[in-house]
Amino acid sequence: MKPFSSFIQFTIFLSFLIATQGSLNQNLIESTCRALSTNNPNIDYNFCTTSLQAFPSVKQNATLQKLGLITIQLIEKNVTDTKRYIQYIISNKKWDPYAKQCLSDCLELFSDSDASVKQAVTDYKNSRFDDANVQISSVMDAATTCEDGFDEERGVDSGLKKRNGYVFQLSAMALSVMNMIQNMNRLV
Repeated sequence: MKPFSSFIQFTIFLSFLIATQGSLNQNLIESTCRALSTNNPNIDYNFCTTSLQAFPSVKQNATLQKLGLITIQLIEKNVTDTKRYIQYIISNKKWDPYAKQCLSDCLELFSDSDASVKQAVTDYKNSRFDDANVQISSVMDAATTCEDGFDEERGVDSGLKKRNGYVFQLSAMALSVMNMIQNMNRLV
């Protein structure tokens, strides 16, 4: 009975460690998102926590640096998905010439953003935060420019407003996390 009792104790201890780690990661996400949303009006707390919690690797030893990388990877996924969506809707729906030109412009912007966010990942991993900041800022501008193109003519709906908003907000999160990391590094 003793070996079984030890196994149960070990299992309970292991479960506690896993639960504690999950709780620590949850607390890091919540405190980071609270700080981000408090300091930046472009970041919604619920969007931030939901986005980070949905990423599978956040469950493994999360740090602020990992949350920053995860945010950039989320931008990458959103940019890629938006680019594919634009390609799909251009070819599968009839558009008036103005809207089609706007969509083509958005496709070009998101194609450029695809390369920018890939470079941002590399820069971020190499702690070149200023370079990553420039790349992410260009992605953020692309989402805004895409949406603004449709606003020039009344009554034209991009169908991309939500997607552009996600890319914009994730970019704001990434920029804010990099700023936090750089400020922490200055204190050390």
